[in-house]
Amino acid sequence: MAAQFAAQFLDCQSTAASCQLRDAAIYLAPSVLLAALFRFLSNYHPVFFVFRLAGTICHELAHLTVGMLTGASPQSFSVIPRRKGKFWQLGAVTLTNIRWYNAAPAALAPLLIVSIPAAVAYWRTQGGLHFEVIDIGLAFLLAPQFLSCLPSVADWKIALRSWPYLLLGGGLWWLWHSILQ
Repeated sequence: MAAQFAAQFLDCQSTAASCQLRDAAIYLAPSVLLAALFRFLSNYHPVFFVFRLAGTICHELAHLTVGMLTGASPQSFSVIPRRKGKFWQLGAVTLTNIRWYNAAPAALAPLLIVSIPAAVAYWRTQGGLHFEVIDIGLAFLLAPQFLSCLPSVADWKIALRSWPYLLLGGGLWWLWHSILQ
């Protein structure tokens, strides 16, 4: 089964959509590898944080934007790295009106960042998989987005304030599968 999937994936013997998905995945591979390199190097010297700056800005802007849209009242915004004990805090947004209904959307907003590399990959692979000089620069710009699209531990703790969503979602799922079917 896995061999058949791999053959279809590599030979593109499937639908046009799966071929474009394959091309997009291959197109994004250099960015993912660069992201791993940036992460590794930034653990050794703070000068490598400059490679993560674009992602940090997007991460914090996601919190800021969704915080404004959901009424979480953003108070401050920073993308200046600061030492916090043994770790570095690359940026921060302070939200002053976190409630059960806006905690998860505001805290988990960085998950939306993955749409940036996906959109660029879609744009660059519409005519098939090909690499040009511009793609080198795009790989360096997209790499930080892969590092910044994951919410931090603090973000997940804030998102847990939206636990009523879990109860509501679980209740709706139970209702759908138990009563309505």
